[in-house]
Amino acid sequence: MTTVNPVSTSTTTTGTSSAQQQLAGNFSTFLTLLTTQLKNQDPLSPMDSNQFTQQLVEFSQVEQQIDTNTNLKSLISLGQNQTNTYAVSYLGKSVVFTNGEGALSNGSANWTYGLDNAATATTLSVTNSSGKVVYSKSGDTTAGTHDFTWDGKDINGNQLADGTYTLAVSSTASDGSAVTTSVAGKGVVSGIDLSGTSPQLVIGTMEIPLADAKLVAGN
Repeated sequence: MTTVNPVSTSTTTTGTSSAQQQLAGNFSTFLTLLTTQLKNQDPLSPMDSNQFTQQLVEFSQVEQQIDTNTNLKSLISLGQNQTNTYAVSYLGKSVVFTNGEGALSNGSANWTYGLDNAATATTLSVTNSSGKVVYSKSGDTTAGTHDFTWDGKDINGNQLADGTYTLAVSSTASDGSAVTTSVAGKGVVSGIDLSGTSPQLVIGTMEIPLADAKLVAGN
């Protein structure tokens, strides 16, 4: 399901209107006081115009600042809308994400893992959301990228519930040193969650930030 929450501008509009009204009220009061002072000034000792000229300048500066803030908020809202539109374009497309997580959906979860160098032994371990290892097997030992599809069954062959699982890869070289590895989850975007401050891609039962996902070539 796609959740699309448009950016609300009511708070921005209300805040700007309130600031403008307050400024207008203060300016009106200032003009009333100034007019009264001018009417009642001593002709032999006229008022120094520097003070109220400075006040006029300050009112102008405040008005400009309010306008600047309003324009800035409008730009932020526009940028958010563009990001949301970009996120929606991911619907139905395959993506990869490098946090190690994968979505088990309908008995299948997919990852890609890489080995920087050849290894003598590689172990693939799948953990659940509690960090418990639910499945483990030997993996490829050749350098390069390899695909791993898990059927969602635990070590005892029991089918586990759909959800978010994490793959960890451990490889050892012939001299006993650790081989550098990498893990990327794969999945198809089934929905977009726009309820938060940044778009989340829905893949199975999990959500990942748009910034953490990359489209698979050929989409």
